[in-house]
Parts: sequence; structure tokens; C-alpha cells
Amino acid sequence: MRFLAITLIVHAPHPVSGVQKSTNDRFREVVQNALLAEELGFDGFGVGERHERPFISSSPPVVLSHLASLTREIRLFTAVTTLSLLDPVRAAEDYATLDHLSGGRLELIIGKGNGAAQRELFHVTPEDQWERNAESYELFRDIWRDGRVTATPKFRPALQDAEVWPRPLQQPIRVWHGSATSKESVDVAARYGDPLFSANVTNPIEPYAELVRYYRERWEHHGHDPASAVVGAGTAGYYAAPNSQDAIEAYRPVFEGQRAFQKRLGLEPVFATLEDFVERSSALIGSPQQIVDKVHRYHDAFGHTVMHLHADAGGLTDVQHRDSLELFQSDIAPVLRKEIPDPPWGWGSPTPDEKAAQ
Repeated sequence: MRFLAITLIVHAPHPVSGVQKSTNDRFREVVQNALLAEELGFDGFGVGERHERPFISSSPPVVLSHLASLTREIRLFTAVTTLSLLDPVRAAEDYATLDHLSGGRLELIIGKGNGAAQRELFHVTPEDQWERNAESYELFRDIWRDGRVTATPKFRPALQDAEVWPRPLQQPIRVWHGSATSKESVDVAARYGDPLFSANVTNPIEPYAELVRYYRERWEHHGHDPASAVVGAGTAGYYAAPNSQDAIEAYRPVFEGQRAFQKRLGLEPVFATLEDFVERSSALIGSPQQIVDKVHRYHDAFGHTVMHLHADAGGLTDVQHRDSLELFQSDIAPVLRKEIPDPPWGWGSPTPDEKAAQ
């Protein structure tokens, strides 16, 4: 199994103290968290894309390019690239450049994005967002594979024998499809034989498990080998301590602060209590053994071989955050790496066999 640390670069008051960092300090914190993830042995670091409050993750290619210059081994993920909002030609250029600057360490997770404010900003409607996402990916995919494209898309000007450079360093470069609630992105992933990354954050397990089951059904429908289907999954929160009671009590003020913030935004929390959150959400809070057991429970439903944790402290102290991540790498990750397989391609750039298959 492989492990990512991701951030959506939330820029909001601290859930416990109420203090809000400056924008500059928040970006510096993201950089430090990426360096910490590489130091501790995480396999990937992901940066989300949002174009509305309370996020400042509007430019992941810039953030990841900076991180590429500071890191050496860790794979660099988008989580997710909102293709429904973007010009696929420009996105293809930006991310191909990033792949070169990182030495071929880019892993793209695409999705349609969410939130009314960012849809309005880019003049995307709820009715056309899925069609935009599928069309943008098809054009994006052709650009990355061929470099020269003729197409008459619905949502951007036509292309006639257009050259788009550079092409990515990795050939072919892998693209994941992020899915939270809808079958549309799952259908696109299955059709093209691409891996799926389940958000697995907001709700209990069943709606996400249903989408994963649907992905595997559509994967086989499109003639792909069932053994080569790959699923990743997110987690709603993480904090580990040697003693489960200590972990829960340390996380309690974080949960209460996040719950209060959701209510201020007009959102009704899905999980009313911390105990319910620990039991029914994907959050990994407790002792190392409890966390191993819970990951296995989710793996039984998803069959996932990649998992993400939140890179941000999220209300924990810096010491708590680092100690918890160190405990993950010393007592949790080795067990899960041994008991749950890697994706069938292993890790890193596509293998010669994978290149031939595509």
C-alpha cells in the first residue's frame, strides 16, 4: 500500500485558537508540510484546487512546481485538478511542464470540482459541469498522447492540426479520476482504463463503496482486466497516539472547532459527536492497531491500494502533528504496506508493460 499527504490549503481561523495565519505564512506552512512528508517517507504529496473561500489552492501547478524544486523523491499529486473549469489546452501545457520540472514525478487526479462560487467564477452550470469535465479530459488526453490535435469541442474554440507543447516527460503519464458523489466521473475513468480516487471524506462508507463497486462493474464492461483496476481513497482526519483514549481526547477540541466552523458556514455536520465521527467516518483516530484495523475494514469494501492523510495539522499543535505522522510511519505504515498490496504497476513512472498496454 502507498500513502499520500494532501492539502486543500484551507485558509481559515485555527479551529481551537481562532487565530488566522497570513496568506504568506499559510503557503510557507504548505511547503514545510511537503518537506516533512518527504522526510518521513510518504510516497506522495498532493495539492488540491479550489477557487472559492476558505481555500487558497487556486494555482496548484505553481505550488507543485515550487515543491518540485525542493524535493527529490516524493511523487507530486493534484487533488484534484478541476478540468470542468479549465481550458484543457492550457492545463495540458502547465502540467506537462511540471512533469518535466519534477523529473517525471507528477500524478494527476482530475475532477469536475464543486462549489457554486467557483462555478459562477468560470461560468459553468450544474447542468453542463459533467459534460465539460468529460470533454476536457478527452481533449486533454489526446494532447498529452499525440501533441498535435484536431477537434471541435463544445466548450472551447476548435483546434485544427494544432501543436501543443511540451508533452509530459512520462509517456504515457497516469491520470486518476477523483470521485465523491456521482457516477459520471466513475464512468469516464472506467472507460479509459484509468485509476479511481474516492474522496471518502464527508459521509459514512456506503455511498463511496457503492461508487467503487460501480467503477469495477464498468471497468469489466469496457473489457479491462479486473486485476488491473486501481482505487485510492481519502480519510476524513488522522491522529494516532500509543493509547487510544489519549488520541481521542487530544483530537476532541479539533473536532469541536471544525464542527463549529462548519455551522458558521451554514453546513450541518454529518457526524454530531466525536465518537460518531471516529466510529462511522473514514477518520483514523486512535491507537496504531485501531487504525490498522479500520484501514482493513475500508479495504474490504474498496480494495484500495493507495490512501491519503491530511498534510495539515488542522488544529493539532505542530508537535502533536509531527509525532502522529512519525507514529504512522513507524507503527502503522509498515504493517499496511506488508498486508495490503501496492497498485499492480508498483509505484513511479509507468512501466514498459503498462506503456505497451496503453
